[in-house]
Order: sequence, then C-alpha cells, then structure tokens
Amino acid sequence: MARAYASTVIDAPVEKVWSLLRDFNGLPNWNPAVARSRIEDGLAADVVGCVRSFHLRDGTHVRERLLTLDDAKRVLAYNFETPAFPVGDYVATLSAVPVTSGDRCFVEWEAHFVEAAADAGKYEAVISKDVFAAGLSALRTKAATAPTPPGARRWKGRRPAKVFCSSVISGPAAKVWPILRDFAGMGAWHSDISRMHMLDGKRSDHVGATRDFLFGEGRLHEELLHLCDRTMSFSYRINMSPLPWLEYVAGARIWPVTDADATFAVWTADWDASANDDVELIPKVHNDVFQKAFDTINAKYFAGGAR
Repeated sequence: MARAYASTVIDAPVEKVWSLLRDFNGLPNWNPAVARSRIEDGLAADVVGCVRSFHLRDGTHVRERLLTLDDAKRVLAYNFETPAFPVGDYVATLSAVPVTSGDRCFVEWEAHFVEAAADAGKYEAVISKDVFAAGLSALRTKAATAPTPPGARRWKGRRPAKVFCSSVISGPAAKVWPILRDFAGMGAWHSDISRMHMLDGKRSDHVGATRDFLFGEGRLHEELLHLCDRTMSFSYRINMSPLPWLEYVAGARIWPVTDADATFAVWTADWDASANDDVELIPKVHNDVFQKAFDTINAKYFAGGAR
C-alpha cells in the first residue's frame, strides 16, 4: 500500500490552526488550489459522514467523505468518493498537535492508498508534494492572520497526560531517533543523570530490561515497556524511585518535519501522587527531565537551541 506524507510546524497556536482544519467545507478559505466547495444534502460540515463536493482550479471535481472528526485529539480523516487521482482505498488524515516550547503547532497530512502496478510510486510522490506539502504551506500563510476562535481551549477537558511536553529538534528524525532509542544513553548527555547502565548485562533495546541510574542524588530503576522503530517511539515505567509517586509510566515519540529537515518530539508521563506533591513533580518532570532532554539534544548534537 502506498503512503503519502507531509508535515510542518506552524508559528500559530493549535487552536487557530485546528479551527481552519476542522471546517470540512473550508478548503477554499486557505488552500488556493481549491476554487469552490459545498457540503452535499444540506448537512453541516462537522457531521461525520457528510460529503464535500469541490472543484480544483484546473476544473477537477472531487468528492470526499468525512470519516472521523475528533476535537479532543484534533484529528480528521476522510476518503475519496469521487477520486482526484486513479488510486484505490484512499484514506487520509490531518492532525494538529501543540508545541509546548513556544505557541506553535505541528501538523501532519497523511494518506494510504493502492496504486496500479504501472503507477507504483507516482501518486505517492504527487500527493505528498503537490497536495499535502503545498496545502500545508498555504495553511501556514493563512494561520498567520487567522483570528483565535472565541472560547478556544487548549485541552478539551483534562490534558492527554499529566505531563505533556513537545518540542522541535533542529535535526532530522533519522538522526534524532538513534539518540532517543538508546535506553541506556541518556546518562551520556543529560546533565542531571549519571551512572546510567542496563542491569544484568542486558542490551538497551531489550524490551523488559531495566536501566539503573542516578538523577541528582536519587537512584531510579526504569523498565523498558515498548520500543518501536516503525513509529519511532518508546515507553517505560519506574520500578524504583525516591520520589512520592506510584504507577509512573512515560514515553516519547518523534515525527519528521518534512519541510524543514527537523523533528517534532513529544514526551508524556502519568502517575499517581497527592495533589500537593504534584505541584512540584509536574513542572519538575516537564522542565528538568523532558524539555531539558530535548534542549540538550538540540545543543549537543545539532548546534541549535530549542525551537
């Protein structure tokens, strides 16, 4: 199955950007490739199952059905009802994620579909560049002057995790991932972590193995729960810690920023603790562990400050 993909970081808060994206009938407002659009059958543009019928500037008629609209995760998905290209089983997703180190957001546009054997790779390249990358460039321009929607909130209810830290690293994902995936490597570059090693002689990519280290004066054990090279993600839990928390589970994932040869990174953590303890624990983990890790990787390996 073919995959088209493009991503970018937009210098506008996620609330602005999502207000543009979630309007399934709003393509002409920000994408200059689209001449006009309407929602069929008199439905609203945020009714899942509605079909948008639009014409491109070159006269091409396209119909797409809204499959998913998620205001909490800021994701929408759609398929082709009248295709723009001769491909099959086309499903695309658009998502927006806040960058917490600065009031910006990461946006990715992705589609999976089937190409004819004679067209292998053709529409994957065309859609990635001429549709997705070009569209995201236009979205960036529009978002710069778009108003903040009234009553906008960053999170719909609770945050997705007790600590949600995201940043942009000034290096390609292919170079950032080997640094992060080394479960025993953080002691070599994070200034607050020392004597990090894997217990029982296990490899740092051995799922189920435990790393032992000092954070300041405190000793911790963390067990690797998952490691995935396909999604460039990992997660772990704390098995031993001097801090007053229970059931601590954390994880990180990175995505390529295709128009800047950069990396978007998210690190999250959840645990159980008293409200009084969390007043200190939450900012400490966000600032002194996760954000400091991203900033240090930037400075040490890519000679750039946090973006």
